[in-house]
Amino acid sequence: MKKLKKKTEKKMLIFIGLGILLIAGGIVGIAMSKREADVPQADKDEGKVEEPRKDIEVIDLDSDSRPYAVMINNNSAVWRYQSGMNDAYIVYEMLVEGGITREMALFKDKETAKIQSIRSSRHYFLDYALENDAIYVHWGWSPQAQSDISTLKINNINGLTLEGGYFFRDSTVQAAYEHRGYSTMEKLKAAATRLKYRTTTDSKPLLTYSADKLEMSSMDGAVDAKTVEIPYSGGYSAKFFYDEQTGEYKRSQNNTELIDYTSKERITTHNIIVYNVKYTTIDNYGRQTMANIGSGTGYYISEGKAIPIKWEKNSRSGKTNYMYMNGEELIVNDGRTYIGIAPTGRNVKIS
Repeated sequence: MKKLKKKTEKKMLIFIGLGILLIAGGIVGIAMSKREADVPQADKDEGKVEEPRKDIEVIDLDSDSRPYAVMINNNSAVWRYQSGMNDAYIVYEMLVEGGITREMALFKDKETAKIQSIRSSRHYFLDYALENDAIYVHWGWSPQAQSDISTLKINNINGLTLEGGYFFRDSTVQAAYEHRGYSTMEKLKAAATRLKYRTTTDSKPLLTYSADKLEMSSMDGAVDAKTVEIPYSGGYSAKFFYDEQTGEYKRSQNNTELIDYTSKERITTHNIIVYNVKYTTIDNYGRQTMANIGSGTGYYISEGKAIPIKWEKNSRSGKTNYMYMNGEELIVNDGRTYIGIAPTGRNVKIS
């Protein structure tokens, strides 16, 4: 009996000891959890290895430099004299009087040696300089553009007042005097400093770029886009031909291949955004205005494919929002982008 009693007491002591250990362990666990909870998140993440950010190449996303929006002559007399266009990260093309077009090229953090040929402003191009918070560069203006530049307080650099020191004429260009105008990024930056313009921006880029190539063929509504033609009038069409080897679209105007006059490189783009708006003639010279405030549909074209998209612009200075048909923000491939805004009824031809 005494032995049995001793065994029972021994078992009880073991159980009591185990209980004490379990309780103590729980208290320690709670304390450790509290200490872990009190550790700042930054300290917890200290040991984690983060994936390096994939940077895009077309622009520096960390740069706060203001872009320069330069009006580019697109008269047939100067198609073979255009220079610097491959340094532009966005090029807009729009209809002007006489059934011809004019372009506006955006440059950011570039040292382009020659931008040619620079021509006069049309008032609706200002909307696209504003949406990019760009310093606007032109050589002359229409009466409407002159008025709007003053009213909207556009930071502008005008060749009419700065010829000789910042704007020049290229004597090698075999075209009329007004088609020979050019400048350089060095001179335009110096002009912006002289005019005391703000040269930095906190505005985000107009487009969102993907560092990885987009799978265009798997997107809703995707069709082949090896050749693209945008007719702006009966006599003017922008044409693009996809190069499978480079992934770029070679640009032509009508049937003229566009080759940079200075670098001798083929002028290309990686992305094309195209849509239609209504243009209206406003004076006896045939000058135009456009109904670009609103919304509509168009196409995003890249990597040999085209998909339908939507666009929306709520004000002259507001950014144009480009979206997939489901309303989500459009993401574009890393590379130069051409934005063509053609007249209603002049539909893009894609094949």
